[in-house]
Amino acid sequence: MTLATLEVMKIVAVLYPAGEIARKTPELLGCAENALGLVDFLESEGHEFVVLTDKEAELDKHLVNADILITTPFWPAYITKERISKASKLRLILTAGIGSDHIDLAAAAAHKITVAEITGSNVVSVAEQVVMHILALVRNYIPAYRQVLDGRWDIAEIAAKAHDLEDKLVGIIGVGRIGQRVCERLKGFDVQMTYYDYHRLSTVEELVLGARYRMLDRLIEQCDVITINTPLTPHTDGLFNREILFRMKKGAYLINTARGRIVDTASLVQALEEGHLAGYAGDVWFPQPAPKDHPWRNMRNHAMVPHYSGTTLEAQRRYSDGVKDCLIRFFNGRDIEGDYLIVDKGKVVSPSYSYAFKS
Repeated sequence: MTLATLEVMKIVAVLYPAGEIARKTPELLGCAENALGLVDFLESEGHEFVVLTDKEAELDKHLVNADILITTPFWPAYITKERISKASKLRLILTAGIGSDHIDLAAAAAHKITVAEITGSNVVSVAEQVVMHILALVRNYIPAYRQVLDGRWDIAEIAAKAHDLEDKLVGIIGVGRIGQRVCERLKGFDVQMTYYDYHRLSTVEELVLGARYRMLDRLIEQCDVITINTPLTPHTDGLFNREILFRMKKGAYLINTARGRIVDTASLVQALEEGHLAGYAGDVWFPQPAPKDHPWRNMRNHAMVPHYSGTTLEAQRRYSDGVKDCLIRFFNGRDIEGDYLIVDKGKVVSPSYSYAFKS
C-alpha cells in the first residue's frame, strides 16, 4: 500500500473544453474531456478527481475543500487572492504547462501553498512558433496567403514588403529556456543576434548561442526584429508601452509569445496603423480568450493566432507526464522536482518570479 492510499485527497482540474474532437484525438491530453490522462491513475489510488471547464461558480464550490488544484495557464481560471483565501485545505497548485502568472503567487506563499509548473514542457514548441512568426512577418506571408484565398495574383503587391531574414538584427528579450532555443534555431538563418535579460549570460554561453548582450534601450532602438520571451512580472507588465513601441526602429517587427499584457493594446494598434512598425505576431492576448471585438483581431499587418504555441500534442504529453510526476511525489511525501517549483515553503523560489517580487 502506497502513502497515496492512506489519505484520500480531492484534486480539482480546470481545463479547456474540446468537445467531439477530444474523442477523436485522445492525444489531446490538455482538455477537460481527456483530463491530462489522469483519470484512471487517480481513481486507482482512491482519490477524488473533479474536472471542470470555465464555470467559475463550480470552481468556487469545489475549491473550498480541494487539496490540489491543476490549471492550465490563463483561461479557464484565474486563481486570485480571494479564491485562495477561501480554499482552506489547498496545499498544491499545479500549472499544466509553463506560466503561473494566472495565480496570485504572493497569496499562495502567504498561505504556504506549493505552486509548481512543468518547466521545459513547451520550450521546443514555443521556440519553433517564434521562428514561424518571424518568417511570416518578414516574408509577408499572410497577405500572400490571403491573395490565394481571394483568387488574386499580384506578385508586386506582396514582394514590395517581403524581405530576407538573413543579416537582419534580431533582438531576444528574455534568454531563458525558450529564448535560448530561439537563438539556436535562428543561427541557421545567418542573422545577427542580440539579447537583453536581467541576468547576463556568461561569455561562453553568449558565444555558443551567437548572441551579444545589449542594454534594453539600445536593443529596442536598433533591432529589425524583436521577440519577447520573458515571464509576465510587475517589471514586464506593460513594458512595451507607447513610448517604447515608438522608440523601436521604424519598420521593425515585434513578436510576442510570452504574455499579452507585456504590450499595451491600444498603443500597438496605433504603431501599426501609423506605419511605425511593419508587423506584429504572436499567440498571447489580454484578456484571454480574446473577445470578438478585440482591436488586435483587425489591426494592420498582424499575424496573430489563438494561444496555442505551447500546446502541441508533444508538449501536452510532456506536461501531462510532468503533472503526474508531481502528484506521485506529493502523494508519497517526496520533494517535487526543483526546476518545477514556483512557490515553496512560503516563498517565491523560481528565479523568474522571485526577481519580480524583490522590493
